[in-house]
Amino acid sequence: MKVTKINDIEKFFQVVDSCKGKVELVTGEGDRLNLKSKLSQYVSLANIFSDGTIEELEVVAYEPEDIDKLVNFMCNS
Repeated sequence: MKVTKINDIEKFFQVVDSCKGKVELVTGEGDRLNLKSKLSQYVSLANIFSDGTIEELEVVAYEPEDIDKLVNFMCNS
């Protein structure tokens, strides 16, 4: 799923951390980073964080309840 306009990055990673299954960030090159890994979170922030917001990410979640959490975050943020 495409995730856009993330203004509260800390809250986004809290939602990711609360997910039960694997949540991955798909890079522009097609690589997949495990977003539940703190190291991957820091690497992804360093690569895509520019002015305090993240314009667009491609995120893959495998558990339906995790997808619901991420969609709920996007709709309510």
